[in-house]
Amino acid sequence: MSVVEVLSQAVLTGDDEQMPDLISQALDEGLPARRILNEGLLAGMAEVGRRFRENEFFIPEVLVAAGAMKAGLQLLRPHLARQGVQAAATAVIGTVKGDLHDIGKNLVAMMLEGAGFEVVDLGVDVSAEQFVEACRTHPVDLVALSALLTTTMPEMIGVVRLIRQELKPSPRVIIGGSPVTQQFTDEIGADGYARDAATGAEVARQLCMG
Repeated sequence: MSVVEVLSQAVLTGDDEQMPDLISQALDEGLPARRILNEGLLAGMAEVGRRFRENEFFIPEVLVAAGAMKAGLQLLRPHLARQGVQAAATAVIGTVKGDLHDIGKNLVAMMLEGAGFEVVDLGVDVSAEQFVEACRTHPVDLVALSALLTTTMPEMIGVVRLIRQELKPSPRVIIGGSPVTQQFTDEIGADGYARDAATGAEVARQLCMG
């Protein structure tokens, strides 16, 4: 088994203790940082996403795997920067104004990182103006909105409307949360619907990376 395959497996099993040695070994073998990222860390998270989507993995397993992936990414990031490798796309994520739920949002943020995005997490209770300001501060490809309450779903309408008005060209917008549906997504003019974290990352990749 190659070192990148072992890396991928370490992500899958959440083995962050192996990460320093595996990253060092891969670099010592002369592998480009991009290959270590794509075939090792991101490949592992892609498999985590598949298993989560198919109910083979659950939230605890995803969190452990994401922790291992982040540990590896932190070690690899300086080498990626030196080799001129940038994230494939940037996503801004947050739970909309009036809603303080963050577990689902945090899970989506982890899955987006695992799909190759640079993630700017605005937290919870985020206003439409804050989303737009973040998009002006960062070169953003995607905005991901979360709502866990039916009473805060209308806030998504305002965010989508303000993004379309203020940002030209506008980043893609995906929405999700337990009360959100594909019908609501279509009604408010968002670009994608995430029924769960793994699907959200998949939809985001399709929208932003082809």
